[in-house]
Formats: sequence, C-alpha cells, structure tokens
Amino acid sequence: MGIYQGNDLKKITGGKKRSNRGKRKYEVGSYPTFTRLGSEDFVEVERVRGGNIKLRLKRCEYANVMDARSGKAQKVKILRIIDTPANREYARRGIITKGSIIETELGRAKVTSRPGQDGVINAVLIA
Repeated sequence: MGIYQGNDLKKITGGKKRSNRGKRKYEVGSYPTFTRLGSEDFVEVERVRGGNIKLRLKRCEYANVMDARSGKAQKVKILRIIDTPANREYARRGIITKGSIIETELGRAKVTSRPGQDGVINAVLIA
C-alpha cells in the first residue's frame, strides 16, 4: 500500500517531470493504525497538523459499552472480534475499526468510535 509523500514527479506516459518546489509537511501521509485485541492497552500520542494531538490505540483489552435500554455505559472485556465491514481480513487478524462487531462480556456490540484516531473503543450493544 502506497503512502503519499508529496512527490508527483512522473507523467502518465512514464516520463519525468521537474519539481517546482520541495516537499511540504502537510503533504506527508502516515500508515494506518491497526488496533488489535491485546493483553494491555497501548496508546501512542502523535502530533498532527495544527499542533493537535491524535491518540493512536495500538492494543486494547477493554471497551466502553453502552446499553441503550438502561442508558448506562460499562467498561467490559473484549472476548473476540466477530466481523469487520471495512475488510473481512481484519476480523481474522484481530483488527478493530469503526463498525466492527465485537463479542464482549455483556454480549455483542458495535464499535462506534475510531480507535486508531480517538484512542478509545466505544461500542453499543446490539443484541
């Protein structure tokens, strides 16, 4: 998978183009964060554009699960990943993304947060 690093130096025909300037910091891309099911939480803090902070959740064991009926949220252990609509390989590899269906101690839940960018896994019970 290619990550854009701010250099468009080739024509469609394959010929070289001259660059009229160097790379810029805002053009640099980064690799995706594959949040995995792990034994202990591991969060990486990254400075992003505008001086903001992005919390990249690398490994996680617990999720904040909201029960819509009672209106309460609990911190519960994630047992396994059932399905990931973003990519079916992710469920096999144990990667959690937004929209993933996870098996928790309370039952099945759907992930509503973006763990690779928010630094936390929030979910809603679906059963």
